[in-house]
Amino acid sequence: MARRHTAEHVGGYVGAMTLLQRRVSATMKGDFVVFLIGMRINRWDRPMQVLRIADAMRRMQRELRTHPELGFLGGEQWPGRTTLLLSYWKSIDCLMDYAKSRDSEHLPAWRSFNQLVGTGGDVGIWHETYKISPGDHETVYVNMPPFGLGKVGELVDAHGPREGARGRLAAGAEG
Repeated sequence: MARRHTAEHVGGYVGAMTLLQRRVSATMKGDFVVFLIGMRINRWDRPMQVLRIADAMRRMQRELRTHPELGFLGGEQWPGRTTLLLSYWKSIDCLMDYAKSRDSEHLPAWRSFNQLVGTGGDVGIWHETYKISPGDHETVYVNMPPFGLGKVGELVDAHGPREGARGRLAAGAEG
C-alpha cells in the first residue's frame, strides 16, 4: 500500500528547506483547474505602472489565501521581467466567479489596468487556463519540498505502478 501524505501530514504549509527525500507523486480527486497568469515589463521607464499592477496582484493573492471558500487551492510564483503565477483552483466555475465578482479584488484591478495601461504597451498581462481531469496529468518530485500540485493535492509514493509517467497517468485515471 502506498504511503499517502497531505500538506497537514508533512507539516502544513512547508517551507523550502523541508525536503521529502524520496520519490513522490501528487494526486487529485476529480477535476481541477491550472491557471497561469503574469505580467511582462515592456518599458522600464514606467515604474509606477509596474508597481500598480504588482500591488493589485499582491492584494488578489492575499484575498485568495485568506478566503478558501473562493476555490483557490494554492500556487507558486516566479518574479522577473515576465512574472509567472501558477495557481490551482477547485473548478472552472470558482475561477470564473472570482474573476467576475464585483466583491473581489480582481474586477476593480482589471478595470484599472484597462483604463491606465490598456494597449499602450508599458506592461503586458497574460493568462492561460487549463481544466484537468483525472488521468490527464502526472507529477513526480524527488528530494523536493511539497511544491506545485504536491502542495495542494495528496502526495503518494511513486513506486511500483507509479514508477513511470505512464503508470502515474493510468493510476490517476483509475482514481
